Amino acid sequence: MSQPLSHYRNILSIVGGIVRVRVPQGDENRASPARFRDLASLRKADGETVLAQVIRIDDDVVSLQVFGGTAGLTTQASIRFLGHPMRVICSQNVLGRAFNSLGEPMDRGPALGEDRRVDIGDPSVNPMRRVMPSRMIRTDVPMIDVFNTLVESQKIPIFSVAGEPYNALLARIAIHADADVVVFGGMGLIFDDYHYFRGIRIKW
Repeated sequence: MSQPLSHYRNILSIVGGIVRVRVPQGDENRASPARFRDLASLRKADGETVLAQVIRIDDDVVSLQVFGGTAGLTTQASIRFLGHPMRVICSQNVLGRAFNSLGEPMDRGPALGEDRRVDIGDPSVNPMRRVMPSRMIRTDVPMIDVFNTLVESQKIPIFSVAGEPYNALLARIAIHADADVVVFGGMGLIFDDYHYFRGIRIKW
C-alpha cells in the first residue's frame, strides 16, 4: 500500500554531494519512507528542486547522493521521498528522441508522461547462465568488421588522442551499424561535440 509523501527538514549535514537527513522510523502500520536506492526530491529555498538517491540508511539517519551537486542547497531545504528507484521510459515513443541524464525529453517533442516506465539498476546478469554472444553487427568499417568484430551485447572501445576524427568514426559506426535500434549516450560532451552529434541524429 502506498504511503503519503511527507516532507522532512531534519538535515544534519551537507558534505560534497552527500546530504544526511534524520528520518523517523516507521511503525508497524506505516513503513519508513526511505528505502535503499529510492529517489528523493530536494526543494531548495528558492523553490528549485533537485533529485537525489538513497545510498545508505543508518537507523534513522539517511544518506542521499544529490544528482548535479549541492550548490545552493542549505539545511533549510525540504526532502520528499518518492517511493521508487530511478526509472526510464520504455515504449516505442522514445525512438528518435533526445533525453537528458535523468531520462527527461530535451528535444521539445511531445510529452511522454503516460508511457510505461521501468526500474533501472536490476541485479547483474549471472555469467554462468548467460548466452554467449554470436550475432555479428556489421558496421561497414573494415578494421572493425575484420579484426575486431562487434557482436550483440558486446562493447567496443574506441581509443584516440586529441586531433583525431574520433567523433566522425563514432558517428559512422552508429549510422551504418546493422541494428534495429541505435542508442547514443554522451557524458561530459563539450557543446561542439553535442551540436555535432545532434546534427548527425537528424539525418538518421
